[in-house]
Amino acid sequence: MSLRELLRVPAGGPVDLAAIDPAGMPGVPDAARRHPRRWAQEQLVEVGAELAGYQERLYAGARAGGDRRRVLLVLQAMDCGGKDGATKRVAGMMNPQGMHIVSFGRPTEEERAHDFLWRIRRALPEPGYLGVFNRSHYEDVLVVRVHELVPPEVWRARYDQISAFEHELAQDEVTMLKVMLHISYDEQRERLLARLEDPTKHWKYNPGDVDERELWPAYQSAYADALARCSTDEAPWYVVPANRKWYRDWAVATLLRDTLADLGLRYPPGDFDPQAEKRRLIEADRLAKLSVAAG
Repeated sequence: MSLRELLRVPAGGPVDLAAIDPAGMPGVPDAARRHPRRWAQEQLVEVGAELAGYQERLYAGARAGGDRRRVLLVLQAMDCGGKDGATKRVAGMMNPQGMHIVSFGRPTEEERAHDFLWRIRRALPEPGYLGVFNRSHYEDVLVVRVHELVPPEVWRARYDQISAFEHELAQDEVTMLKVMLHISYDEQRERLLARLEDPTKHWKYNPGDVDERELWPAYQSAYADALARCSTDEAPWYVVPANRKWYRDWAVATLLRDTLADLGLRYPPGDFDPQAEKRRLIEADRLAKLSVAAG
């Protein structure tokens, strides 16, 4: 089975996150199990080169060929789940000129004055760009639901609104890849402790994260419903075991590589005769040298 088949959430669910091992390594071949980290790191170099090539073709197609396609990677996770790390590692293998990375935090007053999808629409990548959403519109059926920020009938209606929105994006040539980085309760504790023990990471620590841990079961339930309700053929969800950072990076990069490969991206042809232009260039250079010699 391909990695996408192994990690994909079936349309309609149900989803049992407790049955998915956050420290698992789906897709790592048996032959590599003795040194899986080394294998994944070596593979990541190859995958990264392929990603860079696909991204360049995507960008070139829009800039020179009028191709309207764009790709959007959505990353969701519990606190300390590795969204920043995955963004840095995977996006760092591609050309920033063709990237559009957005991190969604608490809505501003202006954003709260609009529909919950308003700020998402404004942040979508332009044609030719590969976008990354660090958190996304799914916060409005996760945090909003767990903290009861709106009545249940409001957040329950958002599943269908989100699916309709993502169908609209698919019709507008946006290819979506949605990934939940799945860590364990114990792993989150270790990562929070690591932040507290390292002064260079204190800026990443939020005292509210400890309070959020008390809501872990509610978040797991909210995630399970969001994954089940909103995984479609047009915008599938994938659950990536993320306790092992090296596996997380390889898995996300591989999922993205395979998604881009399906697009059949090609460099756009030039609207000129390459051989004629070559002759012009050589002739212009010859005349320039003659001019220098004569002058």
